[in-house]
Amino acid sequence: MPVKKIIAVDPDINICSNNAAFAITLATELFIQYLAEQGHNMAKLDRKPRRNVQYKDLSAAVVAKDNLEFLDDTIPKTQPYKEIKQKAAETRAKLQGGKTAGEPGDEAGLPNGKRQKSLNGFGVHDVVKKTDEAEGPRVDPTDGDVQMTG
Repeated sequence: MPVKKIIAVDPDINICSNNAAFAITLATELFIQYLAEQGHNMAKLDRKPRRNVQYKDLSAAVVAKDNLEFLDDTIPKTQPYKEIKQKAAETRAKLQGGKTAGEPGDEAGLPNGKRQKSLNGFGVHDVVKKTDEAEGPRVDPTDGDVQMTG
């Protein structure tokens, strides 16, 4: 019985009787039958009724039936790629300070939309200035910090 093999993989269950495995098998068959029937009903309710059940029918059944709500994470409703891409762009815009995608900022003075010129992949702030000894001793801001090793 394949169900017994699946049950044997579960570390929480030590022993499963043949009667329990049989009951689980019947319950699983009835559940799959119910889910397929609900998906078929959704296919018949579509604008263009179909005889075959598709993923979108199962996800619509999960949304429509309260007793299938627990499958919401397992069989989510599909979304067009354009919608997902647009939502991601809006989220990125919010994180970047309210700019919408495709609009350069007001402070963008360079053609690449940045405020500072970059040199070989390093921004202007990354370029180390040479200090003259006449300026006095340089104070290291990391003095007194603990070095992490390992």
